[in-house]
Amino acid sequence: MRILLTGGTGLIGQALIKRWHLQHDVTVLTRDIGKAATLLANVRLVHSLDEVDFNSIDAVVNLAGEPIAEKRWTTIQKDRICQSRWLLTEDLAGRILQARTPPHLLINGSAVGFYGRQDHGPLDEHYSGFYPEFSHDVCARWENLANRAKTDKTRVAIVRIGIVLASSGGALAKMLPAFKLGLGGPISHGAQYMSWIHLDDLVALFDHLLHQSDAEGIYHGTAPMAVTNQQFTKLLAERLHRPAWFRVPAFVLKLALGEMSDLLIYGQQVYPQRVLDSGFRYQYPQLRQALDALDL
Repeated sequence: MRILLTGGTGLIGQALIKRWHLQHDVTVLTRDIGKAATLLANVRLVHSLDEVDFNSIDAVVNLAGEPIAEKRWTTIQKDRICQSRWLLTEDLAGRILQARTPPHLLINGSAVGFYGRQDHGPLDEHYSGFYPEFSHDVCARWENLANRAKTDKTRVAIVRIGIVLASSGGALAKMLPAFKLGLGGPISHGAQYMSWIHLDDLVALFDHLLHQSDAEGIYHGTAPMAVTNQQFTKLLAERLHRPAWFRVPAFVLKLALGEMSDLLIYGQQVYPQRVLDSGFRYQYPQLRQALDALDL
């Protein structure tokens, strides 16, 4: 299969390439060919979509975008987060529509942040409610732009991804230093839900959707058993054999991170009903299993 991948140098993109490069012909769109060449092997690298013949691509996987939790949400940074997703996705959809023999599938990234803060759940893929805040605004327009590519020739599948757990990189990379020093602890009251997924399961889910002839619509890129922040903290501390007594008050996070702290203080209890209905089976459905499988 001939696959065009954007966001190939990110955590998920690199993992997808490791899985696909021997089985498929993978082209990666990247802004920095030199950097990508040091990270990615056995793929074709392109700097512009002008170098891609969309009539010869079977599937597009679109994950590109400025990391949402790397920097404080200044006005400039929020614009970067939005435009890095929206402009490329609009361009991709337009090129797919213009192709005579377009890709049969576009798998587009999104996030459970689409729902904004939620104090009830679980929420499956049919849930249409949301809290109006920045994370929703980013994801909603991102998804709408991707859905423009949908025709009788091209299906569009949206994967709303949760907290991705990996041995290196991702959310755990930010948590581990404090936890390894015994300085970890719950955030605020700790009752907010964390919808998570092991990186291996997320990669397997993308591969599953790639090979499903009827894959389209919304899918939750999360494990079936979300946990509260209190539960996550306890299990991570046990995995590292460290205490986790240092609760972080919400106001401290607000002072340190500003609006971005909302990602940590609030959460969503998300359930992947459509993923399970599609026949996908998780290797790590429970958090303890997932943490035990990681090299921490």
